[in-house]
Amino acid sequence: MRPDPKTGVMLVLAAATLWGTTGTARALAGGDLSSTWFGALRLLAAALFFGVFAALTHQPTNRRPPLKDAFAAGVCMAVYNLAFFGGIRDVGVAIGTAIALGSGPIWAGLLQAAVQRRPPTPVWWGGTLIAVAGGVLLTGGGSHFGRMPAAGVLLCLLSGLSYAGYTLLNKRMADRAPASTITLYAFGIAAALAVPFSALEGGMPSLSAPDLAAVAYTGVFTAGIAYLLFSRALLHITPATGVTLALGEPVVAFMLAVTVLGEEPSVMAFFGLALVVAGVALVVRNELKAAALMPFGLPQ
Repeated sequence: MRPDPKTGVMLVLAAATLWGTTGTARALAGGDLSSTWFGALRLLAAALFFGVFAALTHQPTNRRPPLKDAFAAGVCMAVYNLAFFGGIRDVGVAIGTAIALGSGPIWAGLLQAAVQRRPPTPVWWGGTLIAVAGGVLLTGGGSHFGRMPAAGVLLCLLSGLSYAGYTLLNKRMADRAPASTITLYAFGIAAALAVPFSALEGGMPSLSAPDLAAVAYTGVFTAGIAYLLFSRALLHITPATGVTLALGEPVVAFMLAVTVLGEEPSVMAFFGLALVVAGVALVVRNELKAAALMPFGLPQ
């Protein structure tokens, strides 16, 4: 299949839209489920969704991702969730989100240069840094930098690195197996790691009906459907661009926080919103221009 960057861009932005509803869904649930257990059960719900989806769509059994890549992707996804929730517990949601989401595209660019020997262009770096700066302002991280627990900061950086690693591994498996099979393996392994870890850390959870509803929604929609779209998108765009476009997530979260949760953001947050949009637009333009210069689309 010939890569189509426009399709890839639209798929990632659709996934980011779904990701952006995660925080609102959990806030509306208002339960007592810990962040660690919420992340682990979300992974489990997603794994069950991918299993049902693969069975219903009769995916070919002869196209499976390499086990070592699938296992590594599962470890990355588990670490991404656990490190993120552990990090925001130590440094707060605003600054933790800023560090994790902001570092993801930078990690992805560095990994793509080191592993795939395909460093992103200067225009990509410029657009990404603009979007990252906007993301910091948008999430409120810019007003909270100061004395922060080093362990929390490192966990958030590890979360961003793990997400970038998952994206590169997903890209490598994209031509060898369907998106649903890749995500089934990765999320199944991630859930198998995250659930026992959560039990060891905090014991068994006490689940309320709103908690179950939020876990089911985020597992099926913000993890299941969203990561199917994201995996499919990586057939058309580079991993580094995919991670940068995912910065559309805080834009959606910001809009929902204002319209649904009634939050009142600062003027600086609106400035951050404009920077994210401008930076992402620059990255999209760079990706489409690069594809237009290649007769057979972007290299895989």
